Amino acid sequence: MRRRRRQLGRVRWPQRVFAQVLLTQLAIATGVTALATGLFLAPLSDELDDRAMDRALAIAQTTAAQPGLAPLLASPARPSVHGPVQRRAERIRKATGAGYVVVMDEKGTRWSHPRHGRVGRHVSTDPGRALAGHEVRHIDEGTLGRSARGKVPLRDEHGGVVGAVSVGIAYDGVRDRLLDQVPELLAYAGGALGVGMLAALLVSRRLQRRTHDLAFSDISSLLDEREAILHGIREGVVALAADGRIRLANDEAQRLLELRPEDTGRPLAEALGPGRTADVLCGSVTGTDLLTVSGGRVLVANRMPTGDGGAVATLRDRTELELLGRELDGSRGLIDALRAQDHEHANRMHVMLGLLELGLHEEALEYLSEAVGVHRATAEQIAERVRDPLLAALLVGKATVAAERGVALRLTPDTRLPDRLVDPRELVTVLGNLVDNALDAAAGSADPWVTVELRTDGGAAGADGTGATVRVADSGPGIPGERRELVFTEGWSTKDPPAHGRRGLGLALVRRLAERHGGSARAGEAAEGGAEFTVVLPQALHPGTGRQSPAEPLTPHPHP
Repeated sequence: MRRRRRQLGRVRWPQRVFAQVLLTQLAIATGVTALATGLFLAPLSDELDDRAMDRALAIAQTTAAQPGLAPLLASPARPSVHGPVQRRAERIRKATGAGYVVVMDEKGTRWSHPRHGRVGRHVSTDPGRALAGHEVRHIDEGTLGRSARGKVPLRDEHGGVVGAVSVGIAYDGVRDRLLDQVPELLAYAGGALGVGMLAALLVSRRLQRRTHDLAFSDISSLLDEREAILHGIREGVVALAADGRIRLANDEAQRLLELRPEDTGRPLAEALGPGRTADVLCGSVTGTDLLTVSGGRVLVANRMPTGDGGAVATLRDRTELELLGRELDGSRGLIDALRAQDHEHANRMHVMLGLLELGLHEEALEYLSEAVGVHRATAEQIAERVRDPLLAALLVGKATVAAERGVALRLTPDTRLPDRLVDPRELVTVLGNLVDNALDAAAGSADPWVTVELRTDGGAAGADGTGATVRVADSGPGIPGERRELVFTEGWSTKDPPAHGRRGLGLALVRRLAERHGGSARAGEAAEGGAEFTVVLPQALHPGTGRQSPAEPLTPHPHP
């Protein structure tokens, strides 16, 4: 019970942001209003005192300047309540509203006073300074109570001091004037406070909407959770302001887009440079699960607008999935080739069986040697010209697939590539994409062929350069001039998409890899017709000297 009473008696500080801000603003507005009122009232009291003393002094000066007053004090008559000095003083007091007007001689004897019994007596306060010829103004206590006083000397026609005039204004009147102004001042202060409270309420309501009525602890927790989520997930997140500037990019987004921490605050288009990736993230290209290529990576991007005109974009790295998909396409092609080869092998076995049953043993041996020798020669010629094992293996596999598809895959006489590639896997990606596209294009032509050229920038004879050139040509229909740049755009393709994903990424990935190494990728027309793709990689090989053995041109033909 006691605990409950303590809880009921305890004032709890509100938890909501808007409530705390509202109370803080009200406290500040009230404090500022009270301080301003106090600062105004403090000098106001002094100012009213000064005005009262100045007024008393002015009345005293006016009284002392009355003609004929000084000679009355020099006359042999005695001070009297019915004398001319008393009458003049009372007339001035009533006309000005002063508390008293006292005229005294040089001995300090009163010749006038509001209370008749005081006339003829010595003044209660020291008149020395006024009788010495000085004007005096001050707040003092007298027979009529506390008053604002003004004293001036009374001079004769020769300038000699013959007395003094003392005028007092009751201090209660000054205080009443001060108190009369306090309500008006408080009214102004209350009005200002009311306007401040209304403004504070409006600001707090707006803050309540903007903070979704959260408490400070909730905001702090949300920020901590947001940081943990943003830097813990394996998806890239980029937050953009309404003007396209980067507000936030988590660790994964910086890795995928190759952004730096100092890029925060810069326009996204400026940080990434022109291209499809910037267009997708900035909203120029709309849609869901948009594919783009950045820095050799295949990304899936989605963009969601925010209420303040900005947007949040998410990025997923699809590079490995695309590579697996291409490997799956290659595996399926290889399976189809193996099925065709199995069928062809069965046909050869039937031929061999027939030759043996006919007793044509010499012909059977010659037929078997020719069938086996073609495959062995193809692999040996590729290995002699292309010393890198990954590229050589790729070309052997592609030659087999090409032969089964009825396409002649040839290496040009200038093909020479030493075994000192900086990143063989990237060159495998480049060559694999180009050869696959060439095989697809050539498969429908009358005399299908594909030529591959791999050489260093030293040419066919010299292998001491660090650059490499990849050129793949085919006998297909070719590419119109107006589409030779369009084919490198992400998502552009003339073929139906495979079951595992989308097309239109291979050539875009080839160009991005080439540009990342400072090179280029372009499409043109082959000398014998068809399309020709040329990729130049200036820094594809380690510096060094290598020698290649000469070899005959490789011209595998499809099996009968």
